[in-house]
Amino acid sequence: MTKWTTDWFSKSTQSLCGLLLAVTLSYSGVVSAALPSSVNGQPLPSLADMLERAMPAVVDISTEGRNSNTVDNNAYQRLFGRVAPKDSKGTGSGIIVDAKLGYIVTNAHVIQGAAKIKVTLNDGREFLAEVIGQDTEADVGVIQIQPERLIAMKLANSNTLRVGDFVVAIGNPFGLGQTATSGIISALGRSGLGIESYEDFIQTDAPINPGNSGGALVNLRGELVGINTAILGGRSGGSVGIGFAIPSNMVSNIKSQLIQSGEVVRGQLGVEIQNLSSDMIAKYKLKDTEGALISRVVIGSPADDAGLKSGDVIIQANGNRVKNSVNLKNIIGNLRIGTRASIEFVREGRALITVAEIEKVDSRSGFRP
Repeated sequence: MTKWTTDWFSKSTQSLCGLLLAVTLSYSGVVSAALPSSVNGQPLPSLADMLERAMPAVVDISTEGRNSNTVDNNAYQRLFGRVAPKDSKGTGSGIIVDAKLGYIVTNAHVIQGAAKIKVTLNDGREFLAEVIGQDTEADVGVIQIQPERLIAMKLANSNTLRVGDFVVAIGNPFGLGQTATSGIISALGRSGLGIESYEDFIQTDAPINPGNSGGALVNLRGELVGINTAILGGRSGGSVGIGFAIPSNMVSNIKSQLIQSGEVVRGQLGVEIQNLSSDMIAKYKLKDTEGALISRVVIGSPADDAGLKSGDVIIQANGNRVKNSVNLKNIIGNLRIGTRASIEFVREGRALITVAEIEKVDSRSGFRP
């Protein structure tokens, strides 16, 4: 939202409040007043135009023949305050990201184990969908429908998001049908929640409920900034104002790999890392606790070849600031195999830069990133 829009919104709101107060104080029981359509010659703020453009790209997803064993009941109960349903049907949401080829992104848990997937568009048309690929570690899936008169949603650059930005959640809560709710971005880079193996969540207070999974979190331009994935809820399973979405940049990378090969192959540096404590700041001559400390380097790994050593503190990777060890894991894990990533690190108080070529994760070493 531009400064002009923000200033106008604030002034309009103040003027509107003044008008409403005047109407309330002058009410005589004989004359009633309607809400004005404009204030100072300007129309009242509304999200309607944006939603008219964005909502056709969001779909309802219903599944049949789900394998109940694919649902993590402990995680579900932790998130929604109740156990997962045991029936063979499910509901969720998705976003059309390619109108020409019919590709739709959603959460992997929405389509996991489904024998039949039905997609219902905003205009009521229904299609059967085919699963293209699933990445259960980040909870992103791609399905495909017949590309008949589809409208796709543009993906925004989620790296430009700031806490306080206005967002709108669009999805299919409780199977009611397409619904829009609004709020702000409450926090960025949420991780360590134990929801997924790779976490870099956008936190929002826009109401998200069961059935919103896989739906869109959009900015005020109607661009996708994230896929709504999980909530922290009470016993009712409803929203309490803490919802999480997968950032669009992560979604874009995973989507491309799933479409290309049907799977996501993650990379590694070949290091064992840990978060920094306050005691380590003085020891390693650091300015703050941001970064990831290398406690071990695998011999012959990309990190070893790049000259990284135990005791180095990585503060930037592939142009992204490293906040902690989980953040570094996410950055490296979302890079394509063969990527030559710049690594900025601190060694004995000196800032240095090297380049590491990302390799496929070696399951035998157990090291990530």
